[in-house]
Amino acid sequence: MNAVGKAVFIRIAGRVQGVGFRAWTQRRAISLGLRGWVRNEPDGAVSALIAGPNEAVAEMLKAFWQGPSGADVRSVEPKPAEFSDAPADFDITG
Repeated sequence: MNAVGKAVFIRIAGRVQGVGFRAWTQRRAISLGLRGWVRNEPDGAVSALIAGPNEAVAEMLKAFWQGPSGADVRSVEPKPAEFSDAPADFDITG
């Protein structure tokens, strides 16, 4: 936790690659004023680090369950992260 908000590392599993999940995440995160990154994982999951105001982080965590059209999210596993690990903007990596 931080005076500016909090940071969370999330692993999203299901049909989340090949459906525009990373671009959707970036757009949604930016619209919520979040910083961080999102990337595909070799096992078919997507990982993300999101950081920002508590309410925005909570809203993004809920949104991950929906995902973009075509996604079939099976699990969203959040873990606390360091706010200082988030970049100043929101990047698609990996």
